[in-house]
Amino acid sequence: MYHRYLGFFLAGIMAVYAISGITLIFRDTDVFKNKVVVEKNLETNLSAEEVGQQLKIKRFKATSETASLIEFKNGSYNKETGAASYTKTETPYVLGKMQNFHKSETGDPLYYLNIFFGVSLLFFVVSAFWMFLPSTPIFKKGMYFAGAGLVLALVLLFV
Repeated sequence: MYHRYLGFFLAGIMAVYAISGITLIFRDTDVFKNKVVVEKNLETNLSAEEVGQQLKIKRFKATSETASLIEFKNGSYNKETGAASYTKTETPYVLGKMQNFHKSETGDPLYYLNIFFGVSLLFFVVSAFWMFLPSTPIFKKGMYFAGAGLVLALVLLFV
């Protein structure tokens, strides 16, 4: 009974974790992201390193530099005017919120909810083994599936 109602209660959060987990697999690509053009006015005559720091671009690297222009991946900086323009990719708002929820850390406000959800999933795992009597054929068949799932998980972890 608890297994069933907790499952209904957590259906929404499980959907959020499933969707965000799938989309996080593609976080190093531009899948599920929108391109946004950013234009900023910086100080004039900055070095390439200073431009990267001011724009807060991770792993900033200038691809070419002339007397008046610094070009970098997806953008440029005009040394004379201080105008910087570049294109970046952003996750859509709702999907970004879902992904941040999935990746929360101890300093995040949703930290306790994530612990509750993890403990609830462990409850599902353990309580599933008490749903049927051990002498029934469905329990015995379930044990084969549980064993196969454990083997698959170990293979995926260590291979």
